[in-house]
Amino acid sequence: MATLFIPLTVMPTVLKIAVPVPMHRLFDYLPPAGTKLETVTPGVRVEVPFGRRRKQGILLEITDTSDIAPERLREACRIIDTTPLLSGTDLRLMRWASHYYHHPIGEAMSAALAAVLRKGESAEPETRRRLFATGFPHPDTLANLRRAPRQRELFIRLQQSANGLAANDLVTPATDFSGPARALISKGLADWRETAQKPFPPDPAATHHPQIGGDSACPPLTLNAGQAHAVATVTAALGNYQAFLLEGVTGSGKTEVYLRLTQEVLTRGGQVMILLPEINLTPQLEARFRARFNAPIATFHSALADGVRRRAWLSMQRGESAILLGTRSAAFTPAKSLGLIILDEEHDSSFKQQEGFRFSARDVAVMRARLADVPILLGSATPSLESLHNVQLGRYRLLDLPYRAGNAAKPRFQVLDIRAQRLNEGISAQLAGHIKDTLARGEQALLFVNRRGYAPTLICHDCGWVAPCRHCDTHLVIHARDQRLRCHHCGLEQPIPAACPDCGKTTLQPLGLGTERVEAVLNDLFPEARVARIDRDSTRRKGSLERLLKEIHAGHINLLIGTQMLAKGHHFPGVTLAGILDVDAGLYSTDFRAGERTAQLIIQVAGRAGREEKPGTVILQTRHPGHPLLLPLVRNGYPDFARACLLERQSAGLPPYTHQALWRADALDSRVAQRFLDDVATHAASLGETTVLVLGPVPAPLARRGNRYRWQLLLQSDRRSSLHALLDRLIPAASGWELARKVRWSVDVDPVDLY
Repeated sequence: MATLFIPLTVMPTVLKIAVPVPMHRLFDYLPPAGTKLETVTPGVRVEVPFGRRRKQGILLEITDTSDIAPERLREACRIIDTTPLLSGTDLRLMRWASHYYHHPIGEAMSAALAAVLRKGESAEPETRRRLFATGFPHPDTLANLRRAPRQRELFIRLQQSANGLAANDLVTPATDFSGPARALISKGLADWRETAQKPFPPDPAATHHPQIGGDSACPPLTLNAGQAHAVATVTAALGNYQAFLLEGVTGSGKTEVYLRLTQEVLTRGGQVMILLPEINLTPQLEARFRARFNAPIATFHSALADGVRRRAWLSMQRGESAILLGTRSAAFTPAKSLGLIILDEEHDSSFKQQEGFRFSARDVAVMRARLADVPILLGSATPSLESLHNVQLGRYRLLDLPYRAGNAAKPRFQVLDIRAQRLNEGISAQLAGHIKDTLARGEQALLFVNRRGYAPTLICHDCGWVAPCRHCDTHLVIHARDQRLRCHHCGLEQPIPAACPDCGKTTLQPLGLGTERVEAVLNDLFPEARVARIDRDSTRRKGSLERLLKEIHAGHINLLIGTQMLAKGHHFPGVTLAGILDVDAGLYSTDFRAGERTAQLIIQVAGRAGREEKPGTVILQTRHPGHPLLLPLVRNGYPDFARACLLERQSAGLPPYTHQALWRADALDSRVAQRFLDDVATHAASLGETTVLVLGPVPAPLARRGNRYRWQLLLQSDRRSSLHALLDRLIPAASGWELARKVRWSVDVDPVDLY
C-alpha cells in the first residue's frame, strides 16, 4: 500500500517588530534577503515597508511562528544596526511602560530613542564638516581682502581656529558668513574637511575616575549628621535595588548628598542618571557637577539640538559619559553600567508627560531602577503624597534632612492680611516696606506671581466686555511689552484694541496680575533697584536664563519677580525676602490636588530665602488669613500638613488610596465626543467589573480648546489590578468602533491634572 505524504508548510524565521504607529501590536516580517540571522539581536532598529511608506521599528523577538501565512509576510528592508541600541533591560522597561500606560508598543519603544535615531540615522560615531584656512596662503592675502571686509574677518578667524569652524558657527542670529565662506573657497583660501565628532571631553577611560575637589568653585562640604546618614545608607545599597525618599527642608544640602553619592558610584566605575523636572534647573546643577568632577557629563532635554541629544544618548549607551543630567524624556536613555538614579524635586507634576505617551518619569525611573537592580533616590522638600504613601507601605525608605545646611536657619513666615487694604498692582504697603528695607541692607528680594504676561484679562469698564479667545473657552492674556493679546492654550495672537469691540468706549482696563505688570510697578516703586523678571517669556532666547542667573549670583540684580521657574530648586544666597503676592489663587479649586500643590509651592518659594547666614523672611499676602490649609502649614511645616492631607484623601477614597485613569476625547462637534465616551461608559458597565467606578462623561474644565470640544470619563478603583484589567478589555474594543475614528481620544493612567 502506497504511503501518502502530506507536505508540511515550514514557517520561516519571523522578525517581530515594534513599529511606531498607534496600534497595540507587533508586526511580523521576514528577514531581509541574505541576512545572517546569528548576527541579529533584539534591540536593533529595522527598516520595514508599512503600507506605501517605510518606517523604522525596533526588533523585539525572533521566532518561527506567526498568525500570518508565510506567503503573505513581507520582507524587511534592512537591519539598520550591527549591535543592539537597546539592551534586554531597556526592552523590558519599555514593554512595562507600554502595558502600564496602555500606550501602543511601537510608539512607546520609539520614545526610548533620541529623535534622529527614530528617523533611522546612523548610530556610528559621526563626522562633521568644518571650514579651515588653506595651509599656505599668499603673504599678500589680507591686503587683497581689504576691499572685502567680511571675507577678511572670516579668514582671520579661520587662521586663529586650529580646529576650524563648523557650518553652524558661520550662521548666527547676529551675522551670516556663508557668503564670505563661499568666496574664500572659490579663491582657494579655505576648504571643507570632515572631522570626527568627539563624544564628550575629556576622553573617557574604561572606568571613570572622578577628580574630587579638583575645582575650588565646588569643593566637598562637611556633611552634617543627616547628610552623612543619607550618604552612608544609600551607599550601602549600591549594587541592589532599593527606593529611598530623601525629604529635606529647602537648603538642607540635598545637592551635596547627590554629589557624594555620585562620587561613590563613579569610583566604582558606574554611571549616574539625574533627572530634573524643568530645563531651567539643568544649568545650575550641571555647573555644580562639572565643578566637582573631572568626568564626562551629558545633558539631555528638549531645548538642545537634535545632534547634541544624539551624542548624549549614545555616550550614555556606550558608557562614554559618567553622568547624565536630563528632564523626563531622559528617563529612557540607555546606560551601559548604570549604578544609581537620582530624581530631584520628585513631587513636581512636570515629571508627568501630558501629551502623546502619557508616562510619569518618576514611576518609570523607579521601575528602571528595579529592573537594573540599582538604588534610586527621590529627593524633595515637599514630597508628593504618593511617595509618602509608599513610605507608609514600606516600598520606599525615608531619609530625613530636617535642618538647613551650615548656619542657615529656616525662614520666618508672616501671613499678611490684605483685606480692605489698598494695593499698588497687588503689592501692599507693608510688603513694599519690607522690600525697601531689604534693598537698603544690600540684600536681594524675590516676589512670586504664578502668571506670566501683564494681566490675565482685558475688560471694558463700561459694558463689562472681556477679551475672549476665538478658539478656546478662555480669555486672552495681555502682553503689554509687545502690545499683544495672547491665548496661552492655542497660541492665538492679536493686537490690543484701542476701543471696546462691543460698546466702542475706550475704557479698556487690565484685570488681574501677571509678572509683567508687577515688574512695571517695581520699577516705579524702586527706581534705584535692578529688577529682573524670570518667566517663560523673558527666558525664551537661548542662553537668556543662564545670563540672568549669573547676574543674580553676582549681585548685579537685587529684585527678582517670576513664576514657578524662579521658585524651583535655585540657590540664591543673597535672597533674604520672599513674597507671594496672591496665595488665595490656590486655596479654592475643584481639583482635589490643589491644596497639596499650593502647600508645595509656598514651601518651595519660601525655600529661596535665607539660605546662607542671613535670616530669611517669607510674606504671604492673603484675604483668608485663617484658612485651614494656610495656618497649619506655616506653623507646623509641610510634614504635618502632608499627614493631615493623607488622612483626608483616605477618608474621601482618593489617590493615593485609589487608582485612576482618565479617558479623554475631543472633536469638532461636542456631541460626537460625548457620544463616544457614552459608549465607553456603557461598554465598561457591560463588562461587569464592579470594583471600578465609572464617572461621567462630563465636559473638561476647559471645554473648548483650539476649536475642539473636550470631554472626559474618569475610571477609579481601589484595586490597581482591576482598573488595568478593565482597560485591557476596553481599549481594544473602543479602538475598533467607527466613532473612534471621528474623535481624538487618549487614556491617561495616574493623571495628575483633570483638565
